[in-house]
Amino acid sequence: MTARDPETIEVRSDELLDTIRLEPYLRERLPEADGALTVEQFGGGHANLTYLLRFGDVEYVLRRPPLGPVAPSAHDMRREHSVQSVLYEAYPLCPRSFLFCDDHSIIGADFHVSERRRGFVIRTEMPERFLGNPELNRRIGNMLVDALAGLHAVQPAAVGLGDFGRPEGFVQRQLDGWTQRWHAARDTDIAEIDTLIDWLAADVPAPQAATLLHNDFKLDNVLVDSTDPATPVAVLDWDMCTRGDPLMDLGHMLNYWSDRDDPLEWRSVSSMPTWGDGFPTRRDVIERYGERTGFDTSRADWYFVFGVFKLAVILQQIYIRYLRGQTRDERFASFGERIAGLARKGNILINNR
Repeated sequence: MTARDPETIEVRSDELLDTIRLEPYLRERLPEADGALTVEQFGGGHANLTYLLRFGDVEYVLRRPPLGPVAPSAHDMRREHSVQSVLYEAYPLCPRSFLFCDDHSIIGADFHVSERRRGFVIRTEMPERFLGNPELNRRIGNMLVDALAGLHAVQPAAVGLGDFGRPEGFVQRQLDGWTQRWHAARDTDIAEIDTLIDWLAADVPAPQAATLLHNDFKLDNVLVDSTDPATPVAVLDWDMCTRGDPLMDLGHMLNYWSDRDDPLEWRSVSSMPTWGDGFPTRRDVIERYGERTGFDTSRADWYFVFGVFKLAVILQQIYIRYLRGQTRDERFASFGERIAGLARKGNILINNR
């Protein structure tokens, strides 16, 4: 029997894949699918469900939306496949997707299947074996900025994505859309969220360019090398990719980037372990990103606050599914506190400008 992968868990009982129709469907369509099929689940992530498929020694990754009702434009497996099936040619950190299925008779939802990349993900803490290494921390931080700048350097038309998305009016549309999602998903009124919405709406910046956007770019969406975590292996989770203002990606990442002197609460509501010795500060990140891309970053604060607001809405969309019993994952039970913490964080940023 094949040993379980260290990145996976036994499939959760309420998230099982029905392989009766799935297995023959995949065998007919994947480039290699001859061995016995086994299925495990990747335990990280809070939204899309991700599975490790093995046909003998050959591995693939299957992604599908979460259980329960989802927003029409969210968790878009067709979009993710359309990006990953071509972007790998110009951006090697993007794993190649081999097939997309919208026939719900197979597993009950849209899904796509991509190649497996091997490495590990750094989440809220540095792994113990890499602690106490400021130089490594510096390299990891710079790697993350450079990987984002590299994505924004890709010419969309060069990989057949020149007509992808709707970059005109993108920033305003994002603000309007996430505001609507907040009102649709909230379970209680939070005055500090209303303050964020008003502040953002008062001075929406004009975009400098229309690049490919990942739309959820952060450290735990980057698979890194097992022996040198400053070497990226893959960028994951492409279901929200589009074209638009590249600084939206920068602001989103800044929200997860905790400086050493930030309030402790910020680490718990939206964190990467970037408060450790050696990691670049957010100011360093903004400067390096500007140098690598040539973009004007003088309005980075607006995008940072928007990143705070967007994450609060994302967590609220997950939290409301938990409150309604659409998922039983107990990791979501504390999301109400995290959302309130993000609201406080956004207001601190506004008041300290």
